[in-house]
Amino acid sequence: MSVSVPLLGTKVRYGRDGWLPLPHILSDTDLKKLVDRIDGISAQRRPEVVHEEGSSAVRALHGCHDFDEVCARLVRLPALVGFAEQLLGGPVYVYQFKVNMKQAHEGAAWPWHQDFAFWHHEDGMAAPDAVNIAIFLDDVTDENGPLEVIPGSQHGGIFEDGTRAEQHSHDWHDHVSAKLEYTVPDDIADELASALGVKRLTGSAGTAVAFHPSIVHSSSNNLSDERRCLLLITYNRIGNAPAHPTRPAFLVGRDSTPLVPADDNSL
Repeated sequence: MSVSVPLLGTKVRYGRDGWLPLPHILSDTDLKKLVDRIDGISAQRRPEVVHEEGSSAVRALHGCHDFDEVCARLVRLPALVGFAEQLLGGPVYVYQFKVNMKQAHEGAAWPWHQDFAFWHHEDGMAAPDAVNIAIFLDDVTDENGPLEVIPGSQHGGIFEDGTRAEQHSHDWHDHVSAKLEYTVPDDIADELASALGVKRLTGSAGTAVAFHPSIVHSSSNNLSDERRCLLLITYNRIGNAPAHPTRPAFLVGRDSTPLVPADDNSL
């Protein structure tokens, strides 16, 4: 399957809104292959598999591209690597790979936050010269906890309560649970939402979107009978790689060698 991501006008829109819909990258066959592989990993007991607090329900998977060949090929698809390179202006590597799951009736919310706040404070990432690409592995609806973004909020820098810096535990477990560190204060999020609006990202399985590391985003509880599974690849510009990250390698990629795209866009 050969898919190209047209960039005409996308940089302007992405720069303005901080998010961007992309063409479907995966064929139906490849999407099923990827979903089957993610389901298999979810059943494993390993540090990369995170559960909801006090529950056996899987909340997230991390770093799958480092131990699974299908995920490893996914991050090298020319359509994805090429888009990231053109958007960021140079070679890229995988900074983070994760799958956020919201199990039916159990998937907990993610509060308003900015990814770059974690990467800057915890890992030493100098600038938000990275891009998140999200691929819907399930149908995402208004009821099953869709990602919500505040368009244009990436222009405001990092939003946080300066008095809270001393309270951060610097425990990576607090970066993947519902009790997130580095959240955007509710009053600030409310002001941003009132001024800029909120975009709810829904769509069928296979939908792909890109969004900025500094955009303010969240998601609600899954109130439906259906799971919501979202795979996210973060591509970082090579020159923006943190010098001395300390969080686990499955949260912060250590190999900043420029990605070599696969031979085609199939898994």
